[in-house]
Amino acid sequence: MSREDEAPDRRRRLVILLICCMSLLIVGLDSTIVNVALPAIHRSFHSSFSGLQWTIDAYTLTIAVLLLLAGSTADRVGRRRVFQTGLVLFSAGSLLCAVAPSLGLLIAARVIQAVGGSMLNPVAMSIIRNVFEDPRERAQAIGVWAGAVGISMALGPVLGGALVDSVGWRAIFLVNVPVGVLAFVLTALFVPESRAPRARRRDPVGQAIVIVSLFALTYAIIEGPRAGWTSARILGLFAVALVGLAALVPYELRRAEPLIEPRFFRSAPFAGASVIAVCAFASLGGFLFLNTIYLQDARGLSPLRAGLYTLPMAAGWLVFGPLSGRLVGRFGPRPSLLVAGVAMTAGSLMLTDIAPHTAPVHLFAAYVVVGLGLGLVNPPITNAAVSGMPPAQAGVAAAVASTSRQVGVTLGVAVCGAIAGGTVSGALGPSFAEASHPAWWLLAGLGLAVLALGAISTSPWAEGTAERTAAQLSRS
Repeated sequence: MSREDEAPDRRRRLVILLICCMSLLIVGLDSTIVNVALPAIHRSFHSSFSGLQWTIDAYTLTIAVLLLLAGSTADRVGRRRVFQTGLVLFSAGSLLCAVAPSLGLLIAARVIQAVGGSMLNPVAMSIIRNVFEDPRERAQAIGVWAGAVGISMALGPVLGGALVDSVGWRAIFLVNVPVGVLAFVLTALFVPESRAPRARRRDPVGQAIVIVSLFALTYAIIEGPRAGWTSARILGLFAVALVGLAALVPYELRRAEPLIEPRFFRSAPFAGASVIAVCAFASLGGFLFLNTIYLQDARGLSPLRAGLYTLPMAAGWLVFGPLSGRLVGRFGPRPSLLVAGVAMTAGSLMLTDIAPHTAPVHLFAAYVVVGLGLGLVNPPITNAAVSGMPPAQAGVAAAVASTSRQVGVTLGVAVCGAIAGGTVSGALGPSFAEASHPAWWLLAGLGLAVLALGAISTSPWAEGTAERTAAQLSRS
């Protein structure tokens, strides 16, 4: 029996799970940890407000458009090979971020990071599914793997704040390098190579349409306040995004194995889960972006204290994320989605009138409620996305949900930054607190959207559409 065909023993399976968790941890950390460093990056490069938005969105947008491609490539050429390639690119990109001499080169290095990051999480999930063959053991492994998200949420702001305070913002990127190198070596030693029996075909045209459309939309939103919303360049970019997304559906419907299966969206639970993922993670991206700048620039806190201030939000996520998973298993996605929508709305409303001297107790209460909502909403998204799907289609459906999350974070940073950044210029300061008020109202609206979509997409009517869609997909 070749090494590729050997079934790993329990000890080796646990090591493989640890390696996969390491990859999720560094990719997740990079989102929260970089947010804490934004004010320091702003001072270091004297960057524009839109430059700060691109520091985040260059990363999340690249991951969003490459997730599906990375998963299918790993199925075709080998999951271990793609996983190791991702570790190399992510570590190299992190090193380049740490030594970047300008904001433009930092953003370019963030893109390299993200190309590597897109090869890690979806491929890690495929490795776990392949290595843990027992369904019960696999479910436990996925639970442990998903728990790394909560750890990154809790650890990122505090670790980032400590590093920025003591060493400087460049150190937040350097911490990824030894972790990436260690994960690469352990992968070579312990992770068996695996491929899908039949990999999906490439869809380069569909991939190109997605990249161009999402980039044009994000660029137009971020640069709109500075260039002018009615300028020819911004209107042209919005037109490119609209035409691209409109052309994607008929093109993908004609393909036997499309990049994104449009027929999935005939299922109301799947369509609802995808839109809920965009709304919820737009709220998360907007919250992290606005709150970081508010705490450090408007409130005058050090990066470490700002990180400590966000611990109540991370605690809410850590406590209610696992609880939501159990609730979904027992009662289905509806209760978690409805409570999440209420909590996200209430938490955002509590921040719509923040000032530079708002009482910390008020902030902490709002952060706990926001964390509760975000923790509850994540597990039912994946559950609702794959609900009723044929087993052969479940992986692709889950990948679309993951892409929706990244698109949400990207748009949340872009839109909230455009709203708040349109009323501040130059050096940020106490005025940012008031400038952010409309953006917090937007996040409250996103919470209401989660509530409404959660109610509609889990109704008896919606379940009927899922059954009909699954039957149609099974016959095709």
